[in-house]
Amino acid sequence: MDTTTSNGSSPAATLQLHSISENPISAAMELPFPSFMCLKRQCLGNSAPGEFFLASCPSIVLHVLTTCDLGPRDLAKLEATCSFFRMPANFSPDLELSISEVAALDRCQKRAIFKRMGEEERQEIKRKCGGSWKLVLRFLLAGEFGCRREKSQALAGPGHSIAVTSKGVVYSFGYNGSGQLGQGSTEDTWQPRPVRSLNGIRIIQAAVSTDRTMLISDAGEVYAFGKDWFSEAGLEVQETKLITTPKRVKSLNGIFVVQATIGNYFTAVLSREGRVYTLSWGKDERLGHGTDLNCMLPHPLLGALEDIPVVQISAGFCYLLALAYQPTGMSVYSVGCGLGGKLGHGIATSETQPRLIEQFSLLKMEPVMVSAGTWHAAVVGRDGRVCTWGWGRYGCLGHGTEEPESAPKVVEGLKDVKAVHVATGDYATFVVSDDGQVYSFGCESANLGQQGDVDENTLIPKLVTSLKEKKERVVHVSLTNSTTWAGHTFAMAESGTLYAFGAGERGQLGVELGDNLAERAEPAKVVGIDLS
Repeated sequence: MDTTTSNGSSPAATLQLHSISENPISAAMELPFPSFMCLKRQCLGNSAPGEFFLASCPSIVLHVLTTCDLGPRDLAKLEATCSFFRMPANFSPDLELSISEVAALDRCQKRAIFKRMGEEERQEIKRKCGGSWKLVLRFLLAGEFGCRREKSQALAGPGHSIAVTSKGVVYSFGYNGSGQLGQGSTEDTWQPRPVRSLNGIRIIQAAVSTDRTMLISDAGEVYAFGKDWFSEAGLEVQETKLITTPKRVKSLNGIFVVQATIGNYFTAVLSREGRVYTLSWGKDERLGHGTDLNCMLPHPLLGALEDIPVVQISAGFCYLLALAYQPTGMSVYSVGCGLGGKLGHGIATSETQPRLIEQFSLLKMEPVMVSAGTWHAAVVGRDGRVCTWGWGRYGCLGHGTEEPESAPKVVEGLKDVKAVHVATGDYATFVVSDDGQVYSFGCESANLGQQGDVDENTLIPKLVTSLKEKKERVVHVSLTNSTTWAGHTFAMAESGTLYAFGAGERGQLGVELGDNLAERAEPAKVVGIDLS
């Protein structure tokens, strides 16, 4: 085929192109490659021949290990099966680290809380976790799994609601009588609105309770609004001043906080090193530190958790659960009021210092998530089993009765379900399975999401068919954890869609209700928030 150009005065210039074969592509592919183009099969030591030589391109291998989101267990298995992944990789910052260790370190450095650590702090957390970056990665991932740190989340508080996007933007809606929406006023709103005074600050975690909200930034700073419990020690509730826009909690300035949880008269915070601090309002248990009852300053928990890092904390009405990390596996400690057996030790006595819940080792179960309801608690195990204990009123434990349990007991009604998430409230429990289905049990009310007859308590786990009909994979559930407010519930789908149901008379659902309606039994989509 020729291409000719003519300009009227000069001879034609001809560009000769190669002819294109008419043979089918499949026929061309069957032709043998020249010998010099064939890949050579290489061997590493005495190993069997492979398609390529790993040691010839370690940077590519490192890139694959880092970007494929391999977990610490996967990286450890690579080291166990191939010497290439065990030998020094000659990469900075430590030339002696194996390529699996470097990959684990790279994944740690993607975490907001790890980025801001100095070298001494990194080495200290490495020591506490067992001396390996793979174990540090496991520690960080465990914390993210338990409370969705740095991920989208929606929290159903008592009368008000908070949503945090993966980009760190905060939305609030619902009851605002104490300024707990952070909008600069005390006016209620049912429409989710961003907290604009936080512009430029990335929030990675939130905590809600009656009349107050706490937010954690990626810099470890704590902001609070609503009733001011942090600077007026000893004051009665009615005398406490109101904060209507987020205010930095100065008493926590020296602690890099990654999670907060609020009980009825106390708050607990978790530092990035895995240490738990509690603040008491002077009306309840001292929760693990030997100060006066009205001490408003944070103090670390004493006793068993002084040198064991914690990855997640969860507060009930008057007690605290802590998911602790050790190289050999996770364990749960409890402290506070023991009425009803909610501390999980087989008895109903209170504990002034954290105490290990020993029942999980007897069940051969490794906890990976804890949830402290008002009067009962739940745990998800690595194998997907769910345990509950505490007061069993209205069937909130899911064991088919309303009897209390003073030690963790496996929920047999979920034996065919692999759970990945659990949420507890005031006599209600929700479980999310690995296929995105939701189960609930406990007190009869619209916030269980059950269709049909809602005048009877649900004593065993029941599929929430109203959510299944949405044909979305649910990844997270939050429900009201309070004795003073009717409950509402959020279910967040993998797509970022947020569904709300339950009590909504003050706008806490983020959905406009019709005239004379105070609740919604069917899940409704919350608009105006992008949680994808």
